[in-house]
Amino acid sequence: MPSPKPEPLSPPLSIWLVNPFDDIPGEGLPAMRYWSLARVLAARGHDVTWWSATWSHRRKAIRSMPLGLADDEGFALRLVAVRPYEKNVSFARIGSHRDFGRTFERLACESVAAGQLGRPDLIVASLPPLEAPEAALRVGKRLDAAVVVDVQDLWPETFARLVPGPAFLRGIVAPWILRGMRDRRRAILAAAGAVSATAASHLEAIAAEIPAATPRHACLLGAYPQEFPDQSRIANHSAAVGADEAGRPPLECVYAGSLEAGQDLDALVAAARQLSANGVSATIHVAGTGMLEPMVERAAATLGGPCRIVHHGLLGRRDYVRVLAACDVGLVCVKPESQVVLPNKACDYAAAGLALINSLPGELARLIDHYGAGLNYTAGDGASLARAISDLAANRGRLADMRRASRRLAALEFDRERLYPRFADWLETIPA
Repeated sequence: MPSPKPEPLSPPLSIWLVNPFDDIPGEGLPAMRYWSLARVLAARGHDVTWWSATWSHRRKAIRSMPLGLADDEGFALRLVAVRPYEKNVSFARIGSHRDFGRTFERLACESVAAGQLGRPDLIVASLPPLEAPEAALRVGKRLDAAVVVDVQDLWPETFARLVPGPAFLRGIVAPWILRGMRDRRRAILAAAGAVSATAASHLEAIAAEIPAATPRHACLLGAYPQEFPDQSRIANHSAAVGADEAGRPPLECVYAGSLEAGQDLDALVAAARQLSANGVSATIHVAGTGMLEPMVERAAATLGGPCRIVHHGLLGRRDYVRVLAACDVGLVCVKPESQVVLPNKACDYAAAGLALINSLPGELARLIDHYGAGLNYTAGDGASLARAISDLAANRGRLADMRRASRRLAALEFDRERLYPRFADWLETIPA
């Protein structure tokens, strides 16, 4: 009996990605969410254009167009002019997002009308910012393109913590203040042809705002385990200098990410002081920059005893990988009220084979418990964080087991080589 003929490949699509936040080619490796997705879609023969902004959200610097992008990556990049901003929470950032939405919409429609770009079949727009999917929906309606809204964070809930006043009053005032943003999100989700998200819990949180028939898909941010050496197979690599009374080398911990109010950095500093007071030999590497950088630097300069804080600032990718590869523990110090569910740092820590110490309840905590990949602590409680670090400093056998489990977690749950082809499979099913 002859073998059945393979199903023909679906015809290539014209796909636009609309996201101003992720690093673009030339700003560091490896690829983040939208760069990874653009690569996968382009490799399948789709005509991919990524619309980004002239201002880098992470580096707070002006961008320039990378040379040879189409030849190197297989997709196109278009930069939308926006005003700069220095603070993540500021009127300048709000204005920058408005610039992005308005200018993207104008350029997109003008470019298609002039024949410079073909009409898109599919537009994938990130939320946040609100302005990106709002503009994408207007463009999609005008150009007859399906629009997928990709929910990265829960806006506006993440801003509730910034409303001044005591917690009880904030719970009353915040919904009223943020009502306009919530109404805009509700309208976006109601009009979307499909909804994706960076976490299943995001889809659960907004389920009531998504029409029942709307296709949906969760694709985690993920990481590339292939980028890191498998340290879980190697004996403890910390230097013997500074060993504790039992002869164990210092426990090498790392916090990587923004130094902003949504991070649990007060607890981190408090934990470091308690560890020193208790005679625990540990080094806490801090890689990042932000408004709380002076606080971290003061703590690093004044901390005495066997626990040290080393502030590296904002690292390039090569140095970032080097720091993580030299550590034993990755610290996910994030305030739950930030509404972050599964941050980039957690995926990178697991990919590097680091035991995770985590403050976030929900999806990440469940994964850590399921795989035995680390410990959870109580956010805002420096003593709770210090106990978790002390536990792993004292029990290196348990630490080694957790590091192996963390690497397994990354391979099975966070590997972008597995996640993003599945994301592309789903996108190819969205009806135009």
